[in-house]
Amino acid sequence: MTDRMIDISQEQASLKVRMGQLVVTTDNGETTVPIVDIGALVVSHPRVTYTQAVLNELAVAGGVFIICDERYLPSAMLLPLQTHHVQTQNFAQQAAAKEPVKKRVWQQIIRAKIKGQADVLKKITGDYCGLDALIPQVHSGDSTNRESVAARKYWPALFGQSFRRDFDALDQNRHLNYGYAILRGIVARGICAAGLHPSIGLNHHHRNNPFCLADDLMEPFRPIVDTTVCEYVRSNDFNEFGREAKINLLETLSADYNYFGENRTLFDISAHVAASLAAVFRGENKKLDLPNLGI
Repeated sequence: MTDRMIDISQEQASLKVRMGQLVVTTDNGETTVPIVDIGALVVSHPRVTYTQAVLNELAVAGGVFIICDERYLPSAMLLPLQTHHVQTQNFAQQAAAKEPVKKRVWQQIIRAKIKGQADVLKKITGDYCGLDALIPQVHSGDSTNRESVAARKYWPALFGQSFRRDFDALDQNRHLNYGYAILRGIVARGICAAGLHPSIGLNHHHRNNPFCLADDLMEPFRPIVDTTVCEYVRSNDFNEFGREAKINLLETLSADYNYFGENRTLFDISAHVAASLAAVFRGENKKLDLPNLGI
């Protein structure tokens, strides 16, 4: 799998499968892509039709199908759930994980997230803005909520003092929402590939959230979206959220990143991180293999 991301948002289309190929038919003709090469298929246009075979073969190949609403924001996704040979055993160990184990892992996740945010600010502003000092202050379970302290410093430094993280705001938030939603699908696929269940979280927990673990493990990856959005809106009108802005994010999220000396996609990296979490649940590891993405 080459983990290609395909976004269908500009024109109506018909999707079907022919001999292992995704066939996309539009008014401009026919395009084919090997199903096994697709990491995520994002459908944004309201007049797209697809067969059941598209959903099934994409899932069998390990790809993610993401559906967008009228605002072009992802509203649902289809994930592969039978891609690991010891999935049932992993589910049981995941559900039985002790609270101290989950708190220790959450500490590692938040430290990695704040480090990533600090690196973004250093790159964008030339200053860590105090975030680097918060990293060693993150205790087990982030009991003193350094994540929130970091956020209060981070967002104003990145987007200005008037900026607020608001899902419904029609500003940079629209770009962040889209990027995070695609990232969530990438991480959720990695979780499934590692034989874990995306709904059984470490810190995030809500009975109506089917992706609690994805929301947990995506935290260290969020700065990738943040820096991409910041750089984009600096040279473009952030009130315009169209094809160019989405392509910019998709290209970033489908790029290769250094992971322990090897260039890997975020699909691959998130699967390795999830596999290291499964090893923690089995008692084989003490910590996650979190990436230093070199933002």
